[in-house]
Amino acid sequence: MMVTAESCTGGMISAAITDEPGSSAIFDRGFVTYSNAAKTAMLGVAPATQTAHGAVSEEVAREMAEGALTRSEAQLAIAVTGIAGPGGSDHKPEGRVCFGLATAAGTRSETVEFGALGRGFVRQATVAHALHMVLEAARYN
Repeated sequence: MMVTAESCTGGMISAAITDEPGSSAIFDRGFVTYSNAAKTAMLGVAPATQTAHGAVSEEVAREMAEGALTRSEAQLAIAVTGIAGPGGSDHKPEGRVCFGLATAAGTRSETVEFGALGRGFVRQATVAHALHMVLEAARYN
């Protein structure tokens, strides 16, 4: 079973999974935690982590994934937080997305720079990358 914790995609990963017939056999639930307050209330992301690293960080993505895993019946969690655009900054540019993946074996994170190619593209690319991470993790676990 798997669980999602989504910020910048607003539930698109969950939707992509549940578009497939039979997905109830592998999908437990999805958390859409767009605001910092939601990340804390629903997933247990520490406010101190968000203050120190910002909502778009591997640290927050890791805590999102770990929180989703512990608050579900799943064995695999994928989390995403990013800047889909428009906008961003020199420090955190548009198109930066941080991913967290948690299982009983541990948590890993990574950042992908999709670039300032538009909100829709960044969100679709995020979904595709997240699903690829899930498939790779499922293959090796």
